[in-house]
Amino acid sequence: MGGERSILIIYTGGTIGSVHDPMTGSLVPIDFSQITSHVPELNRAGISMDAVSFDPPIDSSNVNPSHWRKIAKVIFDYHDKYNGFVVLHGTDTMAYTASALSFMLEGLRKPVILTGSQLPIGMPRTDGRENLLSAVMLAAHSSSGKQEHSTIQEVAVYFGSQLFRGNRTHKESAESLDAIVSPNYPSLVKAGVGFNVRKHNLYRAPAGELKLHNKFESNISWLPLFPGMSFEVMERILNWDELRGVVLGTFGSGNAPDNKLFKSLLKSAQSRGVIMLNITQCGHGGVHQEMYATSLMLADCGVISGGDMTTEAALIKLMMLLGESDNSDQIKAGLLKDLRGERTV
Repeated sequence: MGGERSILIIYTGGTIGSVHDPMTGSLVPIDFSQITSHVPELNRAGISMDAVSFDPPIDSSNVNPSHWRKIAKVIFDYHDKYNGFVVLHGTDTMAYTASALSFMLEGLRKPVILTGSQLPIGMPRTDGRENLLSAVMLAAHSSSGKQEHSTIQEVAVYFGSQLFRGNRTHKESAESLDAIVSPNYPSLVKAGVGFNVRKHNLYRAPAGELKLHNKFESNISWLPLFPGMSFEVMERILNWDELRGVVLGTFGSGNAPDNKLFKSLLKSAQSRGVIMLNITQCGHGGVHQEMYATSLMLADCGVISGGDMTTEAALIKLMMLLGESDNSDQIKAGLLKDLRGERTV
């Protein structure tokens, strides 16, 4: 790293930005002008930092597309002013926001690193200090000492000593300090005594200007299947008049019941132009619709293979593509394409 790099910290809410109120004992948002008092190491990092905060901060369970637009617009508007961005966010929906930002910011060539914590930053055992410090340092990290070349040029998540591609992440645990995982793609950086950057895993956007995509279609559904599932539940979802897209949560490598009633529902949805995407319920691996007759049935009904995308990335990608176009062929092609490193084609 050479010279002083400038980082913008965007605090949206979440446990990492909380401290205990000495009067009530409850968690209250931190004053980010005082952040260095909680993470004094930031003063010695040789990095220039500014911070903006959501007012009021939001619990990540309340996150919706309006918040994604707000974060993305800050990054877009200040893209030329800062070398990198750190987004502090609650862990519960961090993978959704990371996926959303990755799809919204086309042509990104600077780091946007989300992080959070399982314990408040004011607690003695907090994981927030290390997560925040490392996220800031990685956002400021430059390749070969060149000021203009950020090592990370994508939306990523730093958690539990590892930096992951944002649209590959998933919250696996409600208790572990390694709560965020990347089931189908290796980490970009492993933090130890130093940062072990795995250069061959890093994403580089094709040539082009930074573009902001901010349209999302909310009339979609996630339909995870289970043995003995009521046909009426499937019917009510798939026959919903306003439905534009559905992500099917299937078994194993993309299998689903091949009974006639379910197939007729899928065929009906297909005829109405509903875009259907197949994502496995398994924690690791992807969909291979060519392997079994039960998955070939889905392909016959126009269901698209989601490959090894996470459910979070699949839902957000579908929302964005549907928000931008009414052309079914264009939407399907976009789903099958690797837009931001979210799927192994």
